[in-house]
Amino acid sequence: MKVIDKIAGDHDGPVVFSFEFFTPKLSGKLEDRARASDAFVAKVARMAAHGAAFCDITWRPRDADSTLALAGRMQREVGAETMMHLTCLGMPLDRIDHAISAVRAAGVQNVLALRGDPPQGSPDAAVSADEAAPSGPACALDLVEHIRSKHGDYFGIAVAGYPEAHPDKISDGSEVATVEGYESDLEYLKKKVEAGADLIVTQLFFDVDIFLKFVGDCRRVGIDCPIVPGILPIATYRNFQRMTETCKTKVPADVRAAVEAKKGDEAALAAYGVELATEMCRQILEKGMRELHFYTMNREEPTLAVLRNLGLVTGADKGVPKTLAEIQNGEKAESEKKPANGTP
Repeated sequence: MKVIDKIAGDHDGPVVFSFEFFTPKLSGKLEDRARASDAFVAKVARMAAHGAAFCDITWRPRDADSTLALAGRMQREVGAETMMHLTCLGMPLDRIDHAISAVRAAGVQNVLALRGDPPQGSPDAAVSADEAAPSGPACALDLVEHIRSKHGDYFGIAVAGYPEAHPDKISDGSEVATVEGYESDLEYLKKKVEAGADLIVTQLFFDVDIFLKFVGDCRRVGIDCPIVPGILPIATYRNFQRMTETCKTKVPADVRAAVEAKKGDEAALAAYGVELATEMCRQILEKGMRELHFYTMNREEPTLAVLRNLGLVTGADKGVPKTLAEIQNGEKAESEKKPANGTP
């Protein structure tokens, strides 16, 4: 099912929430990789069981097979509506087509189309500039157009929105983009939607007013699809620093002061992160928005604590779906005992 069909609807309806997970680094012996994969899928299952509208998984260019396999398991074994990130920077066209076809064959019907920003020399860079196929999509807009041209309306396609403008539009040493840079980023976002994207998921932010202004500006330029806010509950100082620096996120002075004061006490910082994220979500919901997307950083408790504070989940552990539990116990799931065509 397309994510857009699950979240688009009456704005007086129930609040829906979703989770992002990053593809874990899988290394070592085959059994070690399998064990780590199972642990990851079990974590997704525990969180999804609380009622997530969808779960997405980030793309790891240097280990694309792991991303594809885990996305398929999330969809089939967990039963979570899964959205797979796909980046195109440095990706030859044949690899992009393989990824899209593979994830479709796995039953995944949602893709988050991204350009991707691997740093120079990063092991996560898909290929070097010399290896990159010139015929491959060069940006998210190209990728959206390519997916639609090859697969028609099969996929629900999401794209990223940047409440403070894309980091490329923010000069080093500055906290904000120029007016011209911000407006050009809005126009580019509009082109992505017009090319076939049906949903926007925003970059993280810590100032709700900036997000609300962004939504209003999107409507002003004619973007009318759902815009889902991306929320990062601060859990560790290291992740906070890395994410805000990479994304060039503006951090309000009071938030920065609180984080700096608590950076030596991980428990206190995590508690503050939950408190801050809860308040941000409340402000967003009070404005009539009904969707929340959480950057979990593969941590369960911070996000679930926020949802409990909002009254959206209970404190009970929902466990894992029966099919997943069977697989984890080495038992064959009943669905896998039948032929592919479903005939007994």
